[in-house]
Amino acid sequence: MPSLNMHQSNDFVKLLLLGDAKSGKTGSLVSLVAAGYHLRILDMDNLLDVLKHYILNQCPERIANVEYRTLRDKRKTTAEGPIIDGLPRAFIDAMKMLDNWRYTDDAGHNIDLGKPAEWGPDCILVLDSLSRLCDACYDFRIPLTPKGKGGEFDGRAVYGDAQDAVENMLALLTSRSFATNVIVIAHGQYMDLPDGTKKIFPQGVGQKLSPKIPQYFPSYVRYKNLGGKRTIQLESDGMIDLANPKPFAFAGKTLPIETGLADFFSALRNAPTEMATPPVSVVRPKQLQLKRM
Repeated sequence: MPSLNMHQSNDFVKLLLLGDAKSGKTGSLVSLVAAGYHLRILDMDNLLDVLKHYILNQCPERIANVEYRTLRDKRKTTAEGPIIDGLPRAFIDAMKMLDNWRYTDDAGHNIDLGKPAEWGPDCILVLDSLSRLCDACYDFRIPLTPKGKGGEFDGRAVYGDAQDAVENMLALLTSRSFATNVIVIAHGQYMDLPDGTKKIFPQGVGQKLSPKIPQYFPSYVRYKNLGGKRTIQLESDGMIDLANPKPFAFAGKTLPIETGLADFFSALRNAPTEMATPPVSVVRPKQLQLKRM
């Protein structure tokens, strides 16, 4: 019988990170890079510019510790407005990456970092962001939904299937078998509750999924602007229920955005072991730069 001191929380952090647009979520990942973690970012937003420049400014020698894959469905302009060009693939491609981080980049280099579930405690899988992945999942499910003779379909079925797919993905990422640190970045939305109050929940596919998303994460923080200063909120308030597995490790109710994520990880687990090279052989360009693909 295992004792509680052998629990998985000794090795891995599973963090849900919520904040408004432009609240500093992506840029704050730099503190984890500086702390020695290897980040693998599933980039659904195509907004990594700020992280690149923060790393080049603060810890340029660690730029190669950040691997990413940008996945967005292509769109084209039509007389009726922009539409997806071909079949939507961003969601299913993202799921394939979560199974095996392997692909060929635009320069023809074969990247293979193996299975994310086996990366271990010195790596962090970052999903940036859950909001755009939910959009991609909805788009992916539309062609799979049965349609009538006139092409009409039941939108409720699309929402239901997409919600189930995203929830199953969250169950995977936060499971014991997924032996890697995980950060899921989400945007917030205000929702009316049955008692007449409002609360903030992560954006999901429709409103039914949103209140269930935090249930999967032992750690849940919010990025907030207080008096013009961006901070990481640790304690719950009337608008949001947060989760901090080790509240006694922090002196205040907030952490500075500049170092907060590294401080949070440091309180929950041991510092990463420095690795001179990636743990899996990767064929890369001679001069690596963090750039869009």
